[in-house]
Amino acid sequence: MKNLLKALCISLIILSPLSSCDSGFDEMNINPVQPTSLDPIYLMNRAALFSTISSTSLNYESAIVQQIVSPNGGVLAGGNFNQLNRAFSIGTWNKYYRDVLKHTIDVKRFTRDNPGRNNLFQMARILQALSAMILTDTFGDVPYFEAGLGFLEGKIDPAYDRQEEIYLDILNELQEATAALNPSGRIETGDIFYGGDVAKWRKLGYSLMLRAAMRHTKVNPTRAREWVERAVAGGVMASNADNMMIQHDFNYSNELGNTLNATEANNYYLAEPFEQFLSETNDPRLGSIAVRFIGAGSGPDQNNALAGNPAPGVNLSRNPADQMGFPMGYDNQTIGAVVQARGLRSFYEFSQVDRTRMTARDAPIFHVTYSQTSLLLAEAAHRGWIAGNAADYYAQGIRANMEQMAAYGENTAIAESAIDAYIETHPLDEANAMEQIGEQYWVASFLNAYEGFANFRRTGYPALAPNPYPGKDISGDFIRRLSYPDAEFSVNNANITAAVARQGPDNLDTRVWWDTP
Repeated sequence: MKNLLKALCISLIILSPLSSCDSGFDEMNINPVQPTSLDPIYLMNRAALFSTISSTSLNYESAIVQQIVSPNGGVLAGGNFNQLNRAFSIGTWNKYYRDVLKHTIDVKRFTRDNPGRNNLFQMARILQALSAMILTDTFGDVPYFEAGLGFLEGKIDPAYDRQEEIYLDILNELQEATAALNPSGRIETGDIFYGGDVAKWRKLGYSLMLRAAMRHTKVNPTRAREWVERAVAGGVMASNADNMMIQHDFNYSNELGNTLNATEANNYYLAEPFEQFLSETNDPRLGSIAVRFIGAGSGPDQNNALAGNPAPGVNLSRNPADQMGFPMGYDNQTIGAVVQARGLRSFYEFSQVDRTRMTARDAPIFHVTYSQTSLLLAEAAHRGWIAGNAADYYAQGIRANMEQMAAYGENTAIAESAIDAYIETHPLDEANAMEQIGEQYWVASFLNAYEGFANFRRTGYPALAPNPYPGKDISGDFIRRLSYPDAEFSVNNANITAAVARQGPDNLDTRVWWDTP
């Protein structure tokens, strides 16, 4: 029997062509329920989700512009102490260079030659322009023209491009992409920013163009004016309905909210300069932003009060009259003298951004707003670059930001009567217009510290006093940029070394190209 079976097997091999062994093999090994292609709108939304403001901005940008500050050092050291902490500067690099740009470049690759996805292609160009602005504003010269091409073209050591060249291309990209959006083309309803609304993407593109143009005010005012005029002629944002925002939920949560509702819940406080500005001007936004745990002696005291179980003598207050910002220049040890002088129980009594409202896990994040756009128009009108009344644009910007508070929930919304009263009592004074516009832009960019930090460097407003914390790592009054990630010196040494030689030392003092003294 054994010999018979052996002979049968041999005969089958001889009689059957060898190719028959592969017949149906490929089909048998294909999972019938696994997708074999990916709609690029999902890559676009992946980029959009990655674009949410990084929690590392709490350690640098928010502290530099004195809006949110931590008294704690070690891993939380940064702008609060004017110290170099590369562990946090890498957060912005990884988010926008490694994650956002990688995905927008992939979207562009999949849609560039597909006329049916033209609108998605243009949307990816606009989102990439925003992300590139954040990167270059943060670090200066960065890989741009060769960025994200490691897999596609084998460029694993991309050249660092000059910031001026990056900005020129950003402006051209915005102009081309915005003009090429087609309302008669496919509407990308899966888009999480605007549901594919071409008119809103067009307003976003021109509003970003306005923002990019204004970066040139100190280094090339002629170019700034030229592109401001183009942006305004194209049509910028006209209401809060045009805001570029991500409405988070508990599956795709607000990154700042994750940080401030988890391990760092008790470690960040409203900085005194920001709280005092709002308080001294009777700004109703303070009531939307702040919470204070009066009598708190610890983090658990804060948490219990939020949970509705306050310890004896601990009172949760959102009343603007009760707020008290954390003074700049102190850490968790040296603040003890201030605590004692003010009759407080501990530094846990200082005001915080309310993590149940504006920094809840499902709170929205705003990238580009009608308020910011209106304030830039106020500046452009004040400079005589565009038609219109600077005071009207200024009032429009304040109103838009106050009305924007309603997006965080009914407990954050500001009554129209309060908005009217504030605007009536705080008109634009042409003699101090730049300062007033800069201050309002500072407030309007709260929780988008990338933009607040950029505009502060560009305009010099608000006129903040330097952080007096001793032992700083800077020679100037303020941090001007963040340092490159250490890994870049290992994986792309020749190109980053050339960038440093061209731009200046890789430290916190070196200014980016558009930030001239």
